[in-house]
Amino acid sequence: MRYWLFKSEPSTWSWDDQVAKGAEGEEWNGVRNYQARNFMREMKIGDRGFFYHSQSEKAIVGIVEVIAEAHPDSTTDDERWECVNIQAVNPVPSPVTLDDVKAEPRLQSMVLLKNSRLSVQPVTADEWAVICGMSGLA
Repeated sequence: MRYWLFKSEPSTWSWDDQVAKGAEGEEWNGVRNYQARNFMREMKIGDRGFFYHSQSEKAIVGIVEVIAEAHPDSTTDDERWECVNIQAVNPVPSPVTLDDVKAEPRLQSMVLLKNSRLSVQPVTADEWAVICGMSGLA
């Protein structure tokens, strides 16, 4: 299993929106960055990800799971763009803010800090464990 981070502006697509989709999940569509698209091409069913509210909140607020591997993005006819489907697994007990991540020495190499504009990004197993601990997940 691999780990990822999915960033969304809550005014566009929020954690509550994701939860409301239930087991059906939702396409992570509209991504128009080649690096983010390539990361989605690497994803496998069962991979987990952090759901990150960008903009004003700037916090990891939930855990999602990949439920469909890369396929054409339904929001465009351009064959270059693909997406995965994700479903909400559970909220984190305590959101982990960007400032929390910046303050944690074990997370200084995290892509979130190195390429903050990237909407889909990998998370290492060690980073996943640290953030889960910070959020109150076992």
